[in-house]
Order: sequence, then C-alpha cells, then structure tokens
Amino acid sequence: MPQDSGAMGIPIEIPGLNTIIPEIGEGRLVIVESGADPAKSFFVRRITLSALAAHLPVTFLTSRSRDEVRDQLSREGGRPPWEEGTTEIIEEDAIDDLKVYAGSGGFLAVDSFSYLTLELSGPHLARLLRGLRAVCHEKHTTVILATDRGMFEPRAEAVTAHLADGVIQFHAKEGPEGLIRYLRIPKWSDGRFIDRNIYYDFDGKRIAVDLRSRVL
Repeated sequence: MPQDSGAMGIPIEIPGLNTIIPEIGEGRLVIVESGADPAKSFFVRRITLSALAAHLPVTFLTSRSRDEVRDQLSREGGRPPWEEGTTEIIEEDAIDDLKVYAGSGGFLAVDSFSYLTLELSGPHLARLLRGLRAVCHEKHTTVILATDRGMFEPRAEAVTAHLADGVIQFHAKEGPEGLIRYLRIPKWSDGRFIDRNIYYDFDGKRIAVDLRSRVL
C-alpha cells in the first residue's frame, strides 16, 4: 500500500464540531464511544472519507460485512471513494494485535474495537494499545477505534481511555420533546478538557452540531 508523500492531520469536516476540534492529528489514537447509536459509526465513516479525500492510504477493520461498509462509504461519499491499492476493508471476528494493520501509515479505522477485543484481558488490551501507539508514532498512522459503551469491563474501559490521545463520546437521552443527542470530548491530544455537552442531530445522512443549544 503506497505511503502518502506529505504528513498531515485528518480534518473533521462536520460544521460546528470542526471549530472545537479542527482535525485529528497525524499519529494520534482516538476513541469514539457510544451506546447503541448509529451516529458513532457514521462519524467514523465521515473521518474515513476525509482521509480518502486527503489521499491517505486507508485500512478499515470491521466485524460486519465488507461489502456493506463499501456500499455505505460509496453512498455517503457520493462516489466510490477508494482506488485499488490505497484502501483495504477487512472483516475480522477477533483481533489480538493491531500493529500489522497500522504499519502502512495513513489512516486506520476499527469500527468494532470493543467487540473484536471482547476476550482480551486488561493487561493484554494495554499491551495491544501500547504497541499500536508505538507504531502510530513511528509510521505517523492516525487511528480511530470505535467502542460500544458497556461492552468493556470497567478496568478495560479505563485502560483504553488512558492510553488514547483523544476520546469522543456520543450520548442520547429521552427529553420532554423526544430524543436528545449530545457529544462530549473528555480528553483531547492538545491537553484540553472540553467540559461541555455539545448538542447535535443525526438523520442518518448527516450530523448537525448546534453550539447554541444547551444540553443539561
């Protein structure tokens, strides 16, 4: 898989959110967490499309159908967003190491990280993430790991957040007028702690961030 000639971060092309976190820096490891909410997977695919638009080599690891992911990226990207030799979509049932997937540089997305590592102990998970971080720094690979809230044991969840450079959490709760969606960014790579609930809406086709609304 060819390496991109220039070093760069991956822009977060979601209006509103990009004023808070403009990009995911090169070589960074970010956790994207939610409950049973399709907005998380949509967000991961949006970042994947941004990486493809930046001509980065992309590896997309999933526990679901490779063809399903390909179709979603094509539909949401408006055209087939990859070329042979620059993008790889891989189906897995379990993983115990990610260094091999991150060694090509560019961008690695794991859309079902908590499911694929379900059988790993806390120490094994820590070793996996430390090894992945080392490859990220060496190869300048940017990584997003999508996790499902409640699937990890509390210790494994703490290990994952501790070893990540950034954490984005998608939340949803019932309010007087229906479902309220908001996200939080409790940790980011520049050391900021963004202590606020950021309201957003999701219609299956786009994430619309509203920085004016206040979510309690």
